[in-house]
Amino acid sequence: MKQSLRGLLATAFMALFITGCAMQPPSVVDRVPAQDANRLLSQAEQQAPEQAAQTRLEAANILVQQGQRENAFEAADSLDESLLSDTDRVRWALLYSELARGLNNPRAVLRATQVLDDELPMQANQQETLAERQQWAREALDQPGVSAVALPELEGANIQRILVALPESGPLSSVASTIATAMRHHNEIRGNNVQLNFLDSSQFSLDEIYNRAAQMNAQLVIGPLDKDQVTQLEQRDSVPMPTLALNYGNSDRNRANRLLQYGLSAEDEARQAARRAYMDGHRQMSVMVPDNDWGRRVGEAFWNEYHRQGGEVTNAVRYNPGSSVSNAVQTALNVSGERARLGNIDALFLLALPDYARQVPPTLDYYYAPDLPIYATSHLHEGRQQTRLDQDLNDVMFMDIPWQIPDAAVGGEEVLPFYSTYQRLRDETDASSFRLMAMGVDALELATRLSDLSTLEGLSGSTGTLRLTDDGRIYRELPWAKFQNGTPSPILIPGLLGNDE
Repeated sequence: MKQSLRGLLATAFMALFITGCAMQPPSVVDRVPAQDANRLLSQAEQQAPEQAAQTRLEAANILVQQGQRENAFEAADSLDESLLSDTDRVRWALLYSELARGLNNPRAVLRATQVLDDELPMQANQQETLAERQQWAREALDQPGVSAVALPELEGANIQRILVALPESGPLSSVASTIATAMRHHNEIRGNNVQLNFLDSSQFSLDEIYNRAAQMNAQLVIGPLDKDQVTQLEQRDSVPMPTLALNYGNSDRNRANRLLQYGLSAEDEARQAARRAYMDGHRQMSVMVPDNDWGRRVGEAFWNEYHRQGGEVTNAVRYNPGSSVSNAVQTALNVSGERARLGNIDALFLLALPDYARQVPPTLDYYYAPDLPIYATSHLHEGRQQTRLDQDLNDVMFMDIPWQIPDAAVGGEEVLPFYSTYQRLRDETDASSFRLMAMGVDALELATRLSDLSTLEGLSGSTGTLRLTDDGRIYRELPWAKFQNGTPSPILIPGLLGNDE
């Protein structure tokens, strides 16, 4: 009887053991309590890329079980799905697409359903679910009002092949070479294995460039750099493939489908200065710009934006950069005798290069206007420490790219966007070309993110906070600084960072 009972127990135990072996091993989700999702995400920061991707996926699953769907979406969105195994990529795609659809994010759904094109092994019902969600996303993006800019051929794609069309001869060749060098360095440092094929655009027409791009199986084109060529493109109904031009056209609006435009626009800086001055309470401005085409364009941009805000430009001077600063200041400030007449002037907008700009504040002092606020563009800042020379610019407020004023922009170099690239280029680059280097870095970052245009709604770049406007132009919002003791310093801007005091 005892032997019989022992035998029954042994048989039952063996059955349970065999059944347990046939089951799937418990997943990380099963082993880790729900409240440990944050711990997993912290662990991922310290792990190798492949393990970090797996850990973030498990954390996302835990957060879904907790009902924290937005946090789960962020965790799933932050991982590099290409590092997951085929099975886990399918798991990620199902989870991420479900969360994205619930958040009405069709672009994220398209990113998830890219696994359908990669022909990963999956069950029929999984394939059907993903196909249905992909169709929903495509239909959602076709609806008016979702976005005025769309690149359907890149939605959800992994961008790996880019043609960079820049001139290697002619007046823009030096600028192009600087930008191209920065792109090469940044591509190497970021380690995403993007294939950059460079083409001398000075040797080909625009249509020939696109033909070459198609022959190279490029997914998109970076270029052209020439303003006239960008103007030609933006007047078309469409361009042959997604294009990130490195300048802005002359038209009021970009009309071409698939064309985006990005550059270091002085006109954008002038418009930002106009808004800043008006927000600071100034309603009557004097303007000083150089007497050339550049000064005319930038001056008009400031004038139009300031008037649009509700302000009035009461004095406008187009100065000769080679002539006396005193003559220009006398006109700008209504000088009578030796004293400025500021009855209808609240502040001054200044567009000037460093040598000229440094003479303006002392001249204001001479004409008894030492406290007149001065708003300026980045062009008066050489981008290097020159305390003695820049003492004359004390109290002048100006904007510049984060890479040029890290203490004022983000609180120090270590928290700059793309810090590793910044370190390398800062050590190897002359200050006069550093802004162009930063532009090359941001151009590559923008290009590789065109598969998800939602990431361009506030990208922290080396040249500013970048935002895609509804006609395909990238707008830069720049941080502000003020010279103090000859050094750019942080400035408290009313309304910035939610401070409305």
